[in-house]
Amino acid sequence: MTDASFEDGREAPLNLGAEDAEDLKVISTLVQDAVFPVTEMKWQPSHRRFGLLLNRFRWEDKDAAARRDRPFERVQSVLVFDSVLSVASQGIDRSEKDMVMSLLSVEFEPGEDGAGQVLLTLAGDGAIRLKVEALDATLKDVTRPYRAPSGRAPQHPE
Repeated sequence: MTDASFEDGREAPLNLGAEDAEDLKVISTLVQDAVFPVTEMKWQPSHRRFGLLLNRFRWEDKDAAARRDRPFERVQSVLVFDSVLSVASQGIDRSEKDMVMSLLSVEFEPGEDGAGQVLLTLAGDGAIRLKVEALDATLKDVTRPYRAPSGRAPQHPE
């Protein structure tokens, strides 16, 4: 079995899982600069599940779009974490229903016996911390790609 690459995504919707920190790095790269309204976060304690509905920039398609001089794309994706024991956040006001957040990275901090914490870092000093019994993440595209509203690829100054 070999690791997935960006080229593997091509035009097919992504459906990836992560069970260790290395797997999660791939997902983190793919969801960097994803945006989502505060209303699209859901914590289901009885199912031990936390999920986000993201508008993900299609990093796996960026070079092909630039080469072909066609618009950059986004796609709606669901990022789900199972085996979640608790959720904590900072810098997020859930009462502001119009707030749109930007996801910068997703990291796993291992603990004992496979448990640990998942840290979702948001632009503007926001963060979500998930205490997990085991790392069990899924990223799945759920819509067809659409033209990125800005028409540009996200940039990060060095």
